[in-house]
Amino acid sequence: MGDEEEQSVKVAAMTRSEAGRKGGAAVSAKYGTEYYRRIGKLGGTTLKEQRGNDYYRTIAQKGGKANVEKYGHDHFTKMGTKGGSATKQRQSPDFYSRIGKLGGTAKRDKRAAAK
Repeated sequence: MGDEEEQSVKVAAMTRSEAGRKGGAAVSAKYGTEYYRRIGKLGGTTLKEQRGNDYYRTIAQKGGKANVEKYGHDHFTKMGTKGGSATKQRQSPDFYSRIGKLGGTAKRDKRAAAK
């Protein structure tokens, strides 16, 4: 193909509005926002059935490691301290005493309820 032929094949880029597309507005108007929620949930459920919980665990770990590399350990230490201070201000004085007395029993109870 020569240069002249190649140039005639190229198509100029168009915006969505120039192409007559409305970016999902027509589908949204026809089916409503619940449609997107339903198909999103269905897709997520299907993916979970296909790949299992280990898939999500793996991608969560990769994301966590990437964040630690990006922000550093000190960032998360500061954020944890900040969150603890905010919780302390919002809760009653005996809040930490109550959760401390529970120890690991709350976590064990959640696992038992999930089975």
